[in-house]
Amino acid sequence: MIQLQTFKKIREYEWEIPTSYRGDMRQPVRVFATRNLLEAALGDQSFEQAVNAATLMGLAGPVVVMPDVHQGYGFPIGGVAATRYPEGIISPGAIGYDINCGVRLLSSRVELEAARAEINLLASAINQRCPSGVGAKGVVHLTQPELDQVCRQGARWALKKGMAEEQDIRRTEEGGCVEGADPAKVSRRAKERGQGQLGSLGAGNHFIEVDVVKEIYHPEVAQAMGLFEGCLVVQIHCGSRGFGHQVCTDYVQSFQSVVKRYNIRLPDRELVCAPMDSPEGKDYLAAMRASANYAFANRQLLANAARQAFHEVFAVKTRNWQLSQVYDIAHNMGKIETHTIAGEKVKVCVHRKGATRAFGPGTPGLPLEFAPYGQPVLVPGSMGTASWVLVGTQESMERSYGSACHGAGRVLSRHQAKREVRGEQLKTELEAKGIQVRAGSLAGLAEEAPVAYKDVDEVVKTVVAAGIARMVARLTPVAVIKG
Repeated sequence: MIQLQTFKKIREYEWEIPTSYRGDMRQPVRVFATRNLLEAALGDQSFEQAVNAATLMGLAGPVVVMPDVHQGYGFPIGGVAATRYPEGIISPGAIGYDINCGVRLLSSRVELEAARAEINLLASAINQRCPSGVGAKGVVHLTQPELDQVCRQGARWALKKGMAEEQDIRRTEEGGCVEGADPAKVSRRAKERGQGQLGSLGAGNHFIEVDVVKEIYHPEVAQAMGLFEGCLVVQIHCGSRGFGHQVCTDYVQSFQSVVKRYNIRLPDRELVCAPMDSPEGKDYLAAMRASANYAFANRQLLANAARQAFHEVFAVKTRNWQLSQVYDIAHNMGKIETHTIAGEKVKVCVHRKGATRAFGPGTPGLPLEFAPYGQPVLVPGSMGTASWVLVGTQESMERSYGSACHGAGRVLSRHQAKREVRGEQLKTELEAKGIQVRAGSLAGLAEEAPVAYKDVDEVVKTVVAAGIARMVARLTPVAVIKG
C-alpha cells in the first residue's frame, strides 16, 4: 500500500515513487504536489493506478502526475505517460472515455459593471442556445457523410459552414483538426450516437461559464490574449459526447483480447492497450483522432451559439459586444510529439488524461502572438470558484512532457457529493453570491458542488511554483450553465 513515506522528495513540489517500490515498474512515477495535496490524493487509488501505468511496455520516461490527480478508469485523471513511437503501446484508458474533453475560452470588452443587470438574461440566452444534459441533442443533426467530414475536418468543418472565424481555427490546438483521423475505424454505434449530438454540452462536469477577469498577473501576455480586467469572458468545457465515449468503449472491449494476442501482461485489465504499430493500435489512433476532431467541432458550435447569445443581449446597448477566441485546448488526448528525455530527443505518444498540453515559448505550432510566451493553459475551477489562464514554460518541456494541470481535481465521488449536498440549496447559495445558475438537473448540480473538488488556487500555485506553468489571469464566475 502506498503511504507518504513511499515518496522520495526530489525538490520542492516534486516527489517520486522509485522503481524499487514494485518489481514490475519499468519507470518511476513523478508527482507535482504540495505535501497537503499529496496526502489528500492518498485517499483514493490514484497513485496505485500511476504505479500500474509505470509497468506499461515502451515507456520512454517517468509517469508524471499533476496536483489535481484523482482516481480514474485504470489510469489516474491528472496523469501523463509517454510511450516510444511506434514500438510502444497506446492505451484507451490512459486517454479517457471523453476523448478530447477540453476547454475553450472566449474574451470580450463587455465590462461586468456595465452589464451586471443583463447577466440573468445572458445566462438564459446561452442556456437556450446550448443544449445540455444526458443524451441531449445538438444544434445540428448530421447526415452520415457530414459526420465523416466532421471526423476528418474538425473545427474547420464549422468554418466552412459559417459557424467559425479564422482566428478561432488559428487559436485552437492543432488548428482544430488532428491529422490521421479515419471515420472508417469508428463503429456504427458510435456514429449513431454522434449524428445527433454535435453542438451540445452534455452533463457531468461539463459546463459553460460566464466569468469576469478578476486579476491579471502578466499584463503583456493578457493583452496578447485579449484579456482585460473587469471584462466578461466565456468558458466552454466539454468533449466528444457519446461519440467519443462509444469509441473508447469499443476499443477497451476489443483490446481485452488484443493484449493476449501480443502477450502483454498488465496489473489492471482497465489498462488494456495495443502496440502502436499493430493493426489494432493504428485503428484506435485513427478512431481517437476522429473523436478529437468531433470534439473540436462540438466546442466550435457551442462558441458560435454563445456569440449569438451575446449579440442578442448586448448588441443594441454595447458597441464592443463581440466574443474573440483566446484558445481551445484538449486535456484528454494521445499526441505524437518529440521530447528530450534523459538528454535524448525521442518521438513519443504522450497520453494526457486530465492533463493539459503546456508547451513552452518558441515551440513550433503556437500562434505567432503567443510564441514568445508559451502555450495558453486553461484551468477551470469547480463551479462557483475561480478559474485560471496560464502559459507553459521551458521547464514543462523538460520535466512534464510539456504538460500541466487541467482543473481542480475531485475529492468526493459523484455519489458522495449527491449524498452530502442538496442541489436546490447549492443553487440558492451560488445565486446569493451573485452567480446565475442554469441547471437541467439539481442532482447533477450537486455532483459538481465546490466541496467535491480540491482548491484550484492551490493546484495552480503548485504547478507555478514547480516551474511548469506561469500565471496570466484569474477568472471568477458570474453565470454557470450545466446539464
